[in-house]
Amino acid sequence: MPKAGKNSSGTIKKWLIAEGASFNAGDVLAVVEFEDSLGEVTASSAGRLAKILAGEKKTVATGESIAQTDSAGKSAPAAKSSAPAVKPAAPLKGNPEAVTVIIMPKRSNDMEEGTIVKWLVKEGDKVTKGQPIFEIETDKTSVEIEAEVDGRIAKIIIGEGASAPITAPVALICDKNDDAAAWLAVNSAPAAQVEEASTAPVNIELPENVTTILMPQRSNDMEEGTIVKWLVKEGDKVTKGQPIFEIETDKTSVEIEAEVDGKLAKILLQEGQSAPIKTVVALVCDNVADADKYAAGLAAQAAAEKLAVAKPAESAEKTVAAAPAQAVVPTTPSVAAAPAVQRMAAQVVAGRVKASPAARRIAAQRGVNLAAISAGSGPHGRIISTDVPAAPVAAATVTGKPLPAAAPVVTGPVGEVTVTTMKGMRKAIATNLTKSKQNIPHFYLRFTVDAGPMLSFYKSQKAMFKCSVNDVVLMAVGRAMHEFPALRSRLEGDNVVEYPTACIGIAVGLEGGLVVPVLKDADRMTFAEIAAASRDLATQARNGKVVNMGKGSFTISNMGMFGVEEFGAIINPPESGILAVGAAREGVIVENGAMRIGKIMTATISCDHRIVDGMLVAQFAGRLKELLENPQVML
Repeated sequence: MPKAGKNSSGTIKKWLIAEGASFNAGDVLAVVEFEDSLGEVTASSAGRLAKILAGEKKTVATGESIAQTDSAGKSAPAAKSSAPAVKPAAPLKGNPEAVTVIIMPKRSNDMEEGTIVKWLVKEGDKVTKGQPIFEIETDKTSVEIEAEVDGRIAKIIIGEGASAPITAPVALICDKNDDAAAWLAVNSAPAAQVEEASTAPVNIELPENVTTILMPQRSNDMEEGTIVKWLVKEGDKVTKGQPIFEIETDKTSVEIEAEVDGKLAKILLQEGQSAPIKTVVALVCDNVADADKYAAGLAAQAAAEKLAVAKPAESAEKTVAAAPAQAVVPTTPSVAAAPAVQRMAAQVVAGRVKASPAARRIAAQRGVNLAAISAGSGPHGRIISTDVPAAPVAAATVTGKPLPAAAPVVTGPVGEVTVTTMKGMRKAIATNLTKSKQNIPHFYLRFTVDAGPMLSFYKSQKAMFKCSVNDVVLMAVGRAMHEFPALRSRLEGDNVVEYPTACIGIAVGLEGGLVVPVLKDADRMTFAEIAAASRDLATQARNGKVVNMGKGSFTISNMGMFGVEEFGAIINPPESGILAVGAAREGVIVENGAMRIGKIMTATISCDHRIVDGMLVAQFAGRLKELLENPQVML
């Protein structure tokens, strides 16, 4: 395994040649993923790959052998950071831009590759749009794939019985064989035709005294982040644990802390710019010259990569997919400028006023038109409850209850159907919860508690300090989790990781969706501390910051304030479970054979059966019920 900067190991991402294949000096043999970058393994001399010692996805320490070659080669090829430039060995005889590419389709959300079972046409055949042309087999089923255009099958790239990842080219449609050959020469040239870029190799080895700060991954489905604000400036000294910048993801804004002590020598990603996760955003180093040198290397390599993978815009219109799987162009973290984040000041977006649910409810009760409010004080100009002006409350009915908001018969012209593409928070939530429901073996356990003691306890405590009914539930869950360590666990890869304290997520509903700040060490807090901390977490979440996001092992979702009696919630991965809390309502309580009217509350636990079993969760639910019905024992 070659050495790359300060990395002590690397993971084989992909082998580009097979065992027994020959290679020339300078050929790229494999792509390696390091902690802070991707790199290439290149042959220092010609030879033959006799045996692969480290397969794909295998992590190997630097200096260890990853393959054996014959006498003409070396067993530990050197790493090279410059991107290859692909060009044909001879002048092209054809127009690659006249080619339409047929790709391996994606037939399910979790499909990663498919196998060609049978070609229903052969090279040279004419096909029409909608005609079945080949049959694929995925891990779930077999299905026929239809042609998307009229044309001639000039070249079949993936034969029967062979597999390919989704979006990989499987065939080419064009009128002339020369055009297909030209496309293959440009997009899938063999290793012997891969030559060095005309520019000198870019040296981006990380100096010993330079520490990189990367764009962090703050959720399972986070792919990139935007720098909202730098909390320090170049030249400032920072200490480990100090918040140094704030990022905005699809879901929220969060402060990122320094992981080392040192001097912030170079900021590479400015406020308002976006970058993929693991991209270098800043450098910590006492010597500014070393930081500048490394930053220049990153910028030069980014330019080289852009040149290597650039394609004419016209080609993109006809090519349905990117280059074939074998034409891998590895990349290293690079910084690309992005438009500054736009902060919305307007209150009406697509005909809908941006306002919180509480603001809408209060406005309805007071008869206030939200559209008439000029500015909101919430995040992105959203109207919150305190922005709603005072007005006469709606007249009461004979029951003493306020009248609901008016709902007259709708008149006027009928509008058109609108289609909105999911993006941002909504898309992130859809992706994450779809994966959860599809991949986690949920099981559900429902129980009902006598809510009278809990409500009495809440009222007695509220007289002393600000708290909520949900704070009582939160305290009970924390105490019960302390007694059941399995509920303090998370599934991280193939490992069940048990945490020493109860870290509980609190579901907070926002205008655009749901976020889950996490209250850490809840089992070690007093009720007053829990009430203050949960209130602060919710306030920060509504203002755009989600504290400790992704660090919980169990979540509470409470919809009782909306009158919902009971519901089942989807687990927030990789946590062990989630508690769905319904409304405390009037009901019949049977006790010692006698019935009485009282307050009852129903809760449903959703759990990951890979982490916990039904009997354990039943015991956990029983203890939770005891605590909620006898809350004084938790003080």
